[in-house]
Amino acid sequence: MLQPGVYKKGNLNFGRIFTQILSGDLPEDVGAVATFTGITRIIGKGEKEVSRLEMQSYEEHANKTIRKICEEVKSKYHLALVRVYHLIGKFKVGSPVVFVVVAGRYRRDVFPALRETVERYKTEPAIFKKEVYVGGAYEWLEGA
Repeated sequence: MLQPGVYKKGNLNFGRIFTQILSGDLPEDVGAVATFTGITRIIGKGEKEVSRLEMQSYEEHANKTIRKICEEVKSKYHLALVRVYHLIGKFKVGSPVVFVVVAGRYRRDVFPALRETVERYKTEPAIFKKEVYVGGAYEWLEGA
């Protein structure tokens, strides 16, 4: 199975990853799987219309941090699996940018773990988001 981390756009398929997880990477005692997919939206900061999103990363730091987040959340909630796959590159509106999957015995553990994982990947790894607006203006934003 692919390691959690950042990957260049076009180098992986979120649907294929999810199918692989469901078809063999889970222990038999798993009873709940929850996912989050972050998608480029048309309305950005300050209600400005977005034409595209550009994601960059200091990959060594981001990969190390994402893997640490996954291990810590997995341990904290006693889960079978926590994975974050974040893409870097240029993305049109409607394009998926990040995929998070969490699996464990019970939904009562999986849902809060998913939320924590999403909140942490937005602030801890060295991932940088640039919103490019209709008309060409742009802004670098915190919280990829």
